[in-house]
Amino acid sequence: MKTLKKKRRVQIIAIAALALVAATALVGYGMRDGINFFRAPSEVLAEPPAPTEVFRIGGLVEAGTLERGQGEEVRFMVTDGGASVPVVYRGILPDLFAENQGMVGTGSYRDGVFVATEILAKHDEDYMPREVVDALKDQGVYQPPEGS
Repeated sequence: MKTLKKKRRVQIIAIAALALVAATALVGYGMRDGINFFRAPSEVLAEPPAPTEVFRIGGLVEAGTLERGQGEEVRFMVTDGGASVPVVYRGILPDLFAENQGMVGTGSYRDGVFVATEILAKHDEDYMPREVVDALKDQGVYQPPEGS
């Protein structure tokens, strides 16, 4: 009688472990395209990603580089103080998007240009995404907002 209970308990544990492994694999498979890693401009230039890789880049919009082209095309440089990467974006920019302000873009790096599919800008005068602050601190150019 005891061996039957032990056998049943081992079977239940084995089935539960197998179900856990299967669920983890399914979650990983489902999220494979939804995970976008953040990179600073210095990291992008040091190790350029594959043209098919979608990632986020962030930093400050370099002063004097914002150019509006035909239609909704916008070109600018994003910098972390150590390196600058050219960005091209087709679409409507957020209202608070401006030079010398923090931004985060989602897209891919093709032929030396970051082709953005989405641009996010800070939402008030003191906010900057944590990843951008960390990248600027790594380069030694971060200046905290006044009054902080």
